[in-house]
Amino acid sequence: QVQLVESGGGLVQPGGSLRLSCAASGFRFSSYDMSWYRQAPGKERELVAYITSAGGSTNYADSVKGRFTISRDNAKNTVYLQMNSLKPEDTAVYYCNAKSGILRHWGQGTQVTVSS
Repeated sequence: QVQLVESGGGLVQPGGSLRLSCAASGFRFSSYDMSWYRQAPGKERELVAYITSAGGSTNYADSVKGRFTISRDNAKNTVYLQMNSLKPEDTAVYYCNAKSGILRHWGQGTQVTVSS
């Protein structure tokens, strides 16, 4: 059974940091490109960060460049999103996504709220 389980979300003050984790199971994690998406209330889901299957290439939304870092540990079947210098506009539900060809899997999401 394919599972992507996100964790690490919560409430943080502006300027703070959080580290999200996404633990994968039920598929060959090392063969999948991994991404983090987010969806704020009333807005469409948007791509935040992307990492290739071997971790050799990453890409980021302009709004998070220089603040967020995506990484993965294929030995642990886990992808991470380190979020620094958080802003209120980063408030959203963050989703983990796995993609290989036409195959895509989604996690259930974790809430990140940035507020004083």
